[in-house]
Amino acid sequence: MSLNGKVAIVTGSGQGLGLAYARELARQGAAVVINDVNADTAAQAVAQIEADGGRATAVVVPVGTTDAAKALVAGAVDTFGRLDILVTNAGILRDKSLLKMTDEDFDLVINVHLKGTFTCVREAYAYFKEHNVRGRIITIGSPTGQRGNFGQTNYAAAKAGIVGMVRTWALEMKKAGVTVNSVIPVAATAMTKTVPYFQKAVEADERGEAMPSFFRHDLGFGTADDVSGLVAFLASDEAANITGQAIGAGGDRLQVWTHPEAATTEYREGGWSFEALKENAGQLFTADTLQSYGEEFLPLPEDLKPAQPAEAR
Repeated sequence: MSLNGKVAIVTGSGQGLGLAYARELARQGAAVVINDVNADTAAQAVAQIEADGGRATAVVVPVGTTDAAKALVAGAVDTFGRLDILVTNAGILRDKSLLKMTDEDFDLVINVHLKGTFTCVREAYAYFKEHNVRGRIITIGSPTGQRGNFGQTNYAAAKAGIVGMVRTWALEMKKAGVTVNSVIPVAATAMTKTVPYFQKAVEADERGEAMPSFFRHDLGFGTADDVSGLVAFLASDEAANITGQAIGAGGDRLQVWTHPEAATTEYREGGWSFEALKENAGQLFTADTLQSYGEEFLPLPEDLKPAQPAEAR
């Protein structure tokens, strides 16, 4: 197996996507540090990996602080003797539209997603440099961070920030041979279960059936296991030449996201004054040059539309 002898930390891995990543890393031969805020959830995840034939331990701590990051690295080194891989998956949601979002809603999400990624990566990279480990860092982004989404100011800021940090870290870590990438998952989660648009896909998954092709192929929407292969691959020696990237995975689809770059460029001698912009706005800012935002889903085929409640019929 390609990760034999490697040791990985996966934050927020007691359940859901994080657990899927941890199980796949273990299946590929890595020993895994499970992280969750709930001791029972973490213990169950460890037991599940061990039942699969893997090795795992748990560090129960809320991600965000430097002390938490140090505890995670220490948990890996004290239990398994080393650290090679970090996957920063831990996160929470506090979705509200802008005028309803409180300071606490914003700070909590930023602290776990963005600061938690920063503190854990800093601690892992310090270990990699000190011990000459050509480590692998996989952060977890989101389509919301790439495109925006209604009611997710805090989450969008955090996920966009993570990808921005990845590009910076790829420059800083290159000489040490450490790679850092961001995975953009599109998969069934506790959140998508509540979205009527995905009802038929989630129901199929819960029955143990394959999701309809429309979801897997056309939308690139699938299960947590559809994303975990990419996480394990980026953690492997085979991915040594891949760094600074945002790579999407979901269903049958894989995407390498572009870095932001200018969609159009215009020059004017003397610069662009208010008057010059006003005079040329019709040519400068058109439907072809202005960029879209948010995600627009394809219309659902009739047979995949959510069932209407009886009172709504």
